[in-house]
Amino acid sequence: MKRFLGKVRMAEPQISDAERELFGGPLRYDTGWARHEHANLDLTMRSALRQMPGLIGATLRMAWSADRRALSAVAVSELGQGVAAAVGLLAVNAVMHALLGAGDAVDRLHALLPGLVAAAAVAVVNSVLAGWSTSRAGRLEPKVERTATTQYLAAATAVELEAIDDPDFRRLLDIAQYGPASARRMIGACVSALNSGISLIATAGVLTVLHPALLPMLLVIAAPRGWGTMRVAQERYVSMMSWVEHLRASRLIGSLLTERTAAQEVRIHAVGPFLLDRYRSMATSAEAEQERLASSKAVTEWFASALSGLAMAATYGAMIWLIMAGHMSLAVAGTAVIAVRTGSASLGALVMNVNQLHEESLYVRDHGQFLVEAARRGIPRTGGPVPAQVGQVSLDHVTYRYPDRDTPALDDVTLGFPMGTVTAVVGENGSGKSTLMKILSGLLLPHAGTVRWGEADITELDRAQVFDRVSLLTQDFQRWPVTAAMNIRIGRPGHAASPRDLQTSVDYAGAGSVTSKLPNGLDSMLGRMFRGAIELSGGEWQKVGLARTHWRSSTAGTDGVLIVDEPTSALDPEAEIEAFDRIRRLAAPHRAVVLVTHRMSGVRHADRIYVLGGGRLVEHGTHDELITAGGRYAAMFDTQAAQYAPAPDIPKPTTPVAPTNPGNPTNPTNPTNPTVPDPA
Repeated sequence: MKRFLGKVRMAEPQISDAERELFGGPLRYDTGWARHEHANLDLTMRSALRQMPGLIGATLRMAWSADRRALSAVAVSELGQGVAAAVGLLAVNAVMHALLGAGDAVDRLHALLPGLVAAAAVAVVNSVLAGWSTSRAGRLEPKVERTATTQYLAAATAVELEAIDDPDFRRLLDIAQYGPASARRMIGACVSALNSGISLIATAGVLTVLHPALLPMLLVIAAPRGWGTMRVAQERYVSMMSWVEHLRASRLIGSLLTERTAAQEVRIHAVGPFLLDRYRSMATSAEAEQERLASSKAVTEWFASALSGLAMAATYGAMIWLIMAGHMSLAVAGTAVIAVRTGSASLGALVMNVNQLHEESLYVRDHGQFLVEAARRGIPRTGGPVPAQVGQVSLDHVTYRYPDRDTPALDDVTLGFPMGTVTAVVGENGSGKSTLMKILSGLLLPHAGTVRWGEADITELDRAQVFDRVSLLTQDFQRWPVTAAMNIRIGRPGHAASPRDLQTSVDYAGAGSVTSKLPNGLDSMLGRMFRGAIELSGGEWQKVGLARTHWRSSTAGTDGVLIVDEPTSALDPEAEIEAFDRIRRLAAPHRAVVLVTHRMSGVRHADRIYVLGGGRLVEHGTHDELITAGGRYAAMFDTQAAQYAPAPDIPKPTTPVAPTNPGNPTNPTNPTNPTVPDPA
């Protein structure tokens, strides 16, 4: 009995040898789905019924905000179906009384006609109401999902960049993405639960009217069926949670074997046959679990059916006793049989729908928690205007530390970027250059110190206006899967532009040679995500990125900052020199150009150079001043310059020659010994 009546517990997943070899064990993704993967095991019939009002209430509030008219129509139709179900049972009861009443056959047929007509009319009305409910729910579901998705995306794009870098918030962001789809599914489950619940209540009401003793009979029969339905669902859930580990691993193998980035090694290193063999091993384990599930499900359903059968037999026995004792007529008994079976089926459906509501509601709650946290960490929409004329943007004793690090990324940094100048920021990896650029652009706010646009503190300014004054071109700038024209125009998407308007930026960036090769010119799709799209090389993309930056800068009418971070990493030397020259020419009386690069040849003509090390400002000056000082900048410049310096004394490689004296291969006097260099 413990096998059936004990709590369903999560078993340890069966891990194949292939999974241990490849992944060290089962794959456990850190997502919202994994977070709630044991939720159904904690749901009992009692807790399900207790939670149902709250779950339905939360769903109805979301649906009300999405489409009130559709929700009202669904509610009216479901209530109407409940009333129709009750009237239908009463009509059946009238038919039973007429059929089993006194008189000859003709009289009884005449007596049951009104009941039959009423039952038929109720069936027609019920079908119309059901169709109306399905139609309105179908209208409501996508609206709920769209509303929830819009809320999620709007909140995600409005938070501070610091929140995106926070691992805890990032996890909440990943979890909340499942909320909109769950909200949509909750609408269907909620409608079904309402239908089952109203039908169950209507049936219970009719049974109470027919005979007070019939209501407990309904519960006696329906309870085993409800328990059986929930038990089967939980066992199926446990099985799914067991073999889903294999499914995760097999899907990962499939994606690795087919993705473009792995294609070369799959073929050259013979990775394909190796991984396919491991896939077969994991598939065998999954098949064994499916076989176990089928057997367990059959046994559980048999036990649930046996309990329901015993309860049904006991109920029929009680009804026979009531009939023989004269406490119940045959007509009432016949109606009760139909009502009990209807109510039992309604309860089983109700349990299944509450199960689904419970599971989906967990993700909807994550969605709600994300919206609350995102609002708390959102970029303020208030603040003063940025001055139209700004002499320079300056950082005064700025310190910043990332949430998951102990040491500051920037530590007491003071520097300035005057308008009309080209300023270079150099330093080794991890020196704080990228963090400095995020602080400068307003994406991050300093934990200590001040960032000023002119005399105005950035924390007192409208951040949207600050962003509008910043142009950004980074090494890993976004390569949008849209047309070439839109890839340029997206630098300032709110500014309408035709291909002719964009041509100046194309010419400035030297991207004419790129667009001329495209089949539809600037109207060609870029990236290989869609059919007919064109993939560009890294250097070609960087020219498109420079054109985007020029378009954004050329449409700005006020003082601003252009930040260029490693813009020439994919360009050949000649194109690199030309690109640096174009970038320097973007400096204007109303614009400061900030150049971040490892290519020292590109910074020597900057008006000022700042050198970072360990998050601190260690040197600053012009190229000549820093070279004369002989510090870190000079060492970096000399190291890179040495890579291009001529080296005539580098020994030429020699071709090994087989020794002529195999008996003494290491004889140093042997001129053909491969261990002795050729004097030539």
